[in-house]
Order: sequence, then structure tokens, then C-alpha cells
Amino acid sequence: MAPILFFSVVIIATCGLIYELIAGTVASYLLGDSVTQFSTIIGSYLFAMGIGSWLSRYVTKNLISFFVKVEILLGAVGGCSAAVLFLLFEHVHSFRLLLYFQVTLIGILVGIEIPLLLRILKDKFEFSDLVSKVLAFDYIGALFASILFPLILIPYLGLVKTSFLFGMLNVSVALWVLYALEENSPWNRLHKMSAMVVIVGLTMGFVYADSVMGYAEQNAYQGKVIYAESTPYQRIVLTKASRDLRLFLNGNLQFSSVDEYRYHEALVHPALSAIRDPQNVLIIGGGDGLALREALKYPGIRSVTLVDLDPAMTRLFASNEMLTELNQNSLLSPKLNIINRDAFIWLKQAAAEKNQRYDAIIIDLPDPSNYSVGKLYSLPFYNLLHQVMHDHSIAVVQSTSPMVARKSFWCVNNTLEASGFKTTPYHAYVPSFGEWGYVIASRKPYTPPAEYPAGLKYVSRDTAREMFHFPADMSRVATKIQRLDDQALVRYFDKEWSEYLVY
Repeated sequence: MAPILFFSVVIIATCGLIYELIAGTVASYLLGDSVTQFSTIIGSYLFAMGIGSWLSRYVTKNLISFFVKVEILLGAVGGCSAAVLFLLFEHVHSFRLLLYFQVTLIGILVGIEIPLLLRILKDKFEFSDLVSKVLAFDYIGALFASILFPLILIPYLGLVKTSFLFGMLNVSVALWVLYALEENSPWNRLHKMSAMVVIVGLTMGFVYADSVMGYAEQNAYQGKVIYAESTPYQRIVLTKASRDLRLFLNGNLQFSSVDEYRYHEALVHPALSAIRDPQNVLIIGGGDGLALREALKYPGIRSVTLVDLDPAMTRLFASNEMLTELNQNSLLSPKLNIINRDAFIWLKQAAAEKNQRYDAIIIDLPDPSNYSVGKLYSLPFYNLLHQVMHDHSIAVVQSTSPMVARKSFWCVNNTLEASGFKTTPYHAYVPSFGEWGYVIASRKPYTPPAEYPAGLKYVSRDTAREMFHFPADMSRVATKIQRLDDQALVRYFDKEWSEYLVY
């Protein structure tokens, strides 16, 4: 019996940490700001474990029976956790209340486990030997979870299947303890029956996890979900309604095919058209190939380097027929070199090598809604940018909405200025997003181009003239500088957009 219980420690420790990681990841996907979500969830989870440990003192009889009940209940609650969160996100008034209730309940049940096991085994080992063994196995389980979750579980199973799988493992612990007892008492038979019912339910959930996720996303998005994939970096969802194809990353709209040309023309052409004979272009982000599509309208360009973190994005937009039609097969261009790496690390290496300078740099990153993206809007990142530019290079940064997120927009501008760039902010109206902002950064003062490529749908000399004018409600404001150790931009962005969405 003792070896089974020691092995159970590894399993329950792994399951417990997996549930915690799932809660943090789902919250990051749905609510944004991964640092805040993980920090508060870890704190709540550990506090709840403390409550569970304290409550275990009141369990004085039938310890094994109670342990089995905890494992069955924990398997059911933890196993269904991801599915419940995704399914109810659009339907509950206070999603955070549901999230933290679930985290607290799971934490309490996990907190009960180890004290119960220690008391069950206390007569079989010396106290010091028992504690050291149980804690050692507990930490081994935590190590397994921390390695498995990002490297195997999320890329190959996704969140919903992972939670159902580990729920089954939790209940399996209860089952093998029950069978190891070799006891045929009524409570043993009842527990076996309960465990089997939960196992069957979780197995069904695992088998139909994709359908569960599809149903949840269909309710969350307008239009029909035609593609969905969880990668190690994000949740990619494509929807289609009539002629409108939309991309969502972690629930946030990235483009609508109806008007994306406005965003991408405004992002690319005021910078590229101002450069005499641009030949080498760097695109940071832009894994959908739409900014690249616009850049390739300049026939003199010889090479484009595209740095995007997620290979699933660039593969999808290079192979899906609807998407390649939208980006005009830009990701298949022989001029293109795709690099799937963290842009900060790549830029640091490129700057150190000092063997490449780019005429134009287009920074088409997601909004700075969390600290991992926020570092790509920071002073150190912009300092590195200088080192891959020459005197006549021009960079442009998508910089969120100067109307909705005024401080966020000007924080980007002010941070670029603090790094030594001369900045030229501008904005464009994109119906799907409203007024959207960009900042041109260069070593020399920017001169607007005399002409733009033929055939553009939106950008022209007349529309561009209006882009560089800011009315009073979008005019410049003082802000902090975005630094790695003080990401003011992320705080501005979260506050401004949350107030706008509530309104």
C-alpha cells in the first residue's frame, strides 16, 4: 500500500500544478495581462491550499475513504475546469468570480491531499523519513508538470483535453487505492462506482474536447469559426461571415478582411514611399503576411526578413487558400526570409553581429496587453533598433488607438523619442477598430512622400495629409517611458481599453 501512495504523490502533485497552470493560461487568453493573471491565480491557489491543509485537521476517521473522495471530486472539478471556463466566459456576469471560485475549490482539495497522506502513512515510517519522501515525490511531480505543460500538453493536446486527461489521472489514483485495499465493503464499492462514473464522463469530455471548444468559440465570436488552433504561444481563431474573414489571437481581433487594407496601407506606405529605393526590409510581427503584401508592391525591394514568434501563424497564412488569396501569396515570395523567434532576442543578436542594416522596418506587433509583448515596445528594444538602421532608414510602429488609448499611443511615441529617434505620429480610420495610430521613427526628420504606389485603395496624398493632423481629443500628452522594469505602457493600455470596453 505504501509504494502505491508514494507513487500517488507524484501523480497528484503533477495534476495539482497542471490545474493551476490551466487556470492561469485560460485567464491570460480570455482576460489578457498574463503576469497579473498568473500572479493572482498562483497566490489564490496557494492560499486555498493553506486552507485545505488547515481543514484536514478535522478529518479524524476513515482517512483512506476521505482521501479517495477528495481524489474523485478533484478529478471531476479539475478535469472539467478548462471546459467550464471557456463555455461560461460569454454567459456569466462576473467571470472572475467563477474563475477564482474554481481556483479556490481546486486549491482547497489539493491542500487536503498531502496532510491526509502523511497521516495515513505515519505508522509505517519514521516522521522525518516520511516527510522527506512525501515532499520529494511532491516536488518531482511539480517538475514533471512544469516541463510537460508548455512542451507537450499545450502544443499537442490543448487546454481542454489536458484538463480532462489529468482529471482522469486524479480519479485513477482513487481507483488504484481502492483496488489495493482488497476490501469489499459497501463504501469501497460505492467509491469504485463513483470513480468509474467520473472516469467515463471525463473520457467523453476528452474525446469531444474539440467539439466543446468549438461550441464555446462559436458563442464567443460573430460569424462561423472555420479554424481554431492552440499553439505554445496563443490561441488562433479564424471566423467567416459572408465576405468578412476575421483573425482573433487569444480572443482579440487582429483584422477583418473587409477593411484590413486600410490598416496595412496606412502602416506600410507612409514609411516605404518616403525612402528612396528601399531594398532591404525588416518586418517584426506581421505573421499574417498582410504588411508584407503591401511592402512587396515596391519592385526594387530585394529582400524581406520577417520575424514572427509563432511558426503556426506563418505556416497557416502560407498554406490556407483563403488566407493566401488575402495576402496575395506574399509569404511564398522568393525575396522572403521567415524567422520564427522571439523578436527581442533576435534583434539583440542581429544588432551584435553588425552585418545587416535595413532600409525600412515595419513593426506590426499585437497590442501591448501583457508584459511579454510590452518588452517589444520598450526603451531597450528601440535602442537595439538603432543598431540595425542607417541614417536614411525609417521604422514604423503600430501603436494602438490614440482615441481610445491616448496615453498608450503617446507612450509609444515618447519612448521612441527617449531612445533618440525623431518621431512622426499619425493615425488612420479603420472601421473595425476606429481611429488607429502609428509612429514613424527615423534619425533624420521625416519628409512625407510626394507620391504613393498606384492602385492603393485608401492611402493617397490627400488622405495622408489628414493622417498627420491630430485634433484636440487625440493630441499629445505626457507619459512615462516604457521600460523593461517598469512597463507603464502595459498599465496604460489595460486601464484605457478596459474603461472603453466597460463603457
